[in-house]
Amino acid sequence: MTLKTTVTPTARLIEVFSAIQGEGLNVGTRQIFIRFALCDLRCHFCDSAHTWNAPATCRIEQTPGLRDFKIYSNPVSLPMLLEWVERQNLPCLHDTITLTGGEPLLHTPFLVEFLPQVRSVTNLPVYLETGGHRPDLLNSILPLIDSVGMDFKMPSTSGENRWREHAEFLQLCWTSQVEVFVKIIVSQTTNPTELERSAQLVASVNPSIPVFLQSVTPLDDPSAFKQLPVVAPSPSQVLNWQALMKRFLKCVRVVPQTHKMLNQL
Repeated sequence: MTLKTTVTPTARLIEVFSAIQGEGLNVGTRQIFIRFALCDLRCHFCDSAHTWNAPATCRIEQTPGLRDFKIYSNPVSLPMLLEWVERQNLPCLHDTITLTGGEPLLHTPFLVEFLPQVRSVTNLPVYLETGGHRPDLLNSILPLIDSVGMDFKMPSTSGENRWREHAEFLQLCWTSQVEVFVKIIVSQTTNPTELERSAQLVASVNPSIPVFLQSVTPLDDPSAFKQLPVVAPSPSQVLNWQALMKRFLKCVRVVPQTHKMLNQL
């Protein structure tokens, strides 16, 4: 006789906390952030390089917004994470649950089981923040999420080159009718030719997809940048870039990384 065994899904986390969203379409809204460990990109401007690998522990906020973190061991079981999110979910406080990282899609098998349950216990929409470079992992969770904030990685700014993956990823989102927008981190070194290419790529899917040019916002502590120094673009640069992209797209907004300004890292 063969005995069936049940494997409890687990996730490797960095942290769970309540904060104000600092980027993209949902900027300014209050969200429960679930920050997953692991990323297969190495962007120069990354302000979360500590997520690239999986640590032995994670930190879990006990009271929404108070940063009263308690340390737990990784990996984390699905029931434990549900309990932590439920504790964060005070009535009428949060607008969304945000999956961030790292790259959350590297935890797709876990998310397939976790997302229906967390929606059931919180009744909150689920928002995915992603590098937009793993279309192979996206399909299985598209029916389980409400919105996607997709980062475009400009080679001149990030050091990454993911044009083909970005095109496939964005098309999958649009076809599924999930709400989707694009974020592009821009700095003084951003190449306008790459911005024009990105605008054409988005327009080829649908020109009404919103694009956010996120001007890189350096922290007071320059050591916070783990890779190459990144300098914010000049006012004339962002004005010219916005005009360039609006030749192809209906909605191009320029915003700073407000979570850094609000110390909501």
